[in-house]
Amino acid sequence: MPDAEDVRRIALSLPDTTEKTAWSMPTFRVAGKMFATLPEAETSIAVRCPKEERDELVLAEPEKFWIAGHEAQFAWVRARLAALDDEAELRDILADSWRQAAPPRLQDAHPDLGAPGGR
Repeated sequence: MPDAEDVRRIALSLPDTTEKTAWSMPTFRVAGKMFATLPEAETSIAVRCPKEERDELVLAEPEKFWIAGHEAQFAWVRARLAALDDEAELRDILADSWRQAAPPRLQDAHPDLGAPGGR
């Protein structure tokens, strides 16, 4: 089961990523733009996710994904770390969120990162 240290290690391994504390929690940013946070005593992650996909995720796997009330109007979803299958799934989720926040120059330099099936 992935934990907060796995989130930190994987997130910081993504290109141009930094960690910054905001709202009393760790946040991860690519080129200064936030793509992941560790809320709920670091037992879950919040990541960028297009609203259409987010709703499908929550319906398909409610034990794993949910939408925090204060984030409902934004394109973010929460994932329970204990419910994730393994580190590979965590890496895919973080890489996908990274890609949504990364500027075009970084996306172009890392075309497989965050792409379906990419690692």
